[in-house]
Amino acid sequence: MSLRFALTPGEPAGIGPDLCLLLAREQQAQTLIAIASAALLRERSMQLGLDIALIETGPGRWPQHPAPAGSLYLWDTPLSKAVTAGQLDPANAAYVLQTLTRAGQGCLDGDFAGMITAPVHKGVINEAGIAFSGHTEFLAELTRSEQVVMLLATRGLRVALVTTHLPLKDVAAAITAERLSRVARILHADLQDKFGIAEPRILVCGLNPHAGEGGHLGREEIDVIEPALERLRAQGLNLVGPLPADTLFTPKHLERCDAVLAMYHDQGLPVLKYKGFGAAVNVTLGLPIIRTSVDHGTALDLAGTGRIDSGSLQVALETAYEMAQGSRKLQATSHK
Repeated sequence: MSLRFALTPGEPAGIGPDLCLLLAREQQAQTLIAIASAALLRERSMQLGLDIALIETGPGRWPQHPAPAGSLYLWDTPLSKAVTAGQLDPANAAYVLQTLTRAGQGCLDGDFAGMITAPVHKGVINEAGIAFSGHTEFLAELTRSEQVVMLLATRGLRVALVTTHLPLKDVAAAITAERLSRVARILHADLQDKFGIAEPRILVCGLNPHAGEGGHLGREEIDVIEPALERLRAQGLNLVGPLPADTLFTPKHLERCDAVLAMYHDQGLPVLKYKGFGAAVNVTLGLPIIRTSVDHGTALDLAGTGRIDSGSLQVALETAYEMAQGSRKLQATSHK
């Protein structure tokens, strides 16, 4: 029996529905359920010139095997208003959130082994009068998770972030021993629990050039990072560093690590996106469920045109499958 996963197409006027339909041309390795409007997918399928059979399903009648090539399992979730590709409409904000709620709650209830999300448009949801800052925060609230961590991954590299969307001038003050320790513990735990890596080896970037060069280029490594890492090592975490970021991201280091922990957004992610251009995936760690996402936006101008690449969504699917299988493998080993 295959595992079952939820797929949410995100903003209905964007390329998310197109990506779902393009993926359905070939059979997936696991059972994938799109949580979307049947009317939307039928219309978009006609626009794209695709012949995709929609097989409706839902609670109490879940399929046990992947859909055949050229078909897509669908949990019909009606729109509030008909959609024109490329044109945002706040009227459908509640629809977007309902698809996320159905997927997230389904994971909590055990209906799905994980969820994969296509991009949403935060602005139009807020225009509808709904406070929304993103998938991560929404799912953290839904699952009552206090702490989450952003991990970007592509084939052969995983990069987690201590700080995310902060101005560069605020980064140093945000890297506290408490924050660094919390992020490192979540990363270590989820590499074990969700990727099935029994003893993860994590490379940690320094904050400053040359990791501070003994204090001559900054003291954050000496005063904050190194002491925090020492305490974590004493608790059993395999953390290497802090290392200069310019030499850490080289093959001789990366081939012997399970993940890199970067101090800030543009320290780690340019390397990952260069390595995995068009095939990077966003993973939310710290949730009690598995959630992966594409690493691109809604691309409103490309919706309905067929001029898109489904590579990022395919990697998001593969990563969710890998995480679910790794988690089950580790659980089976621990119960022996």
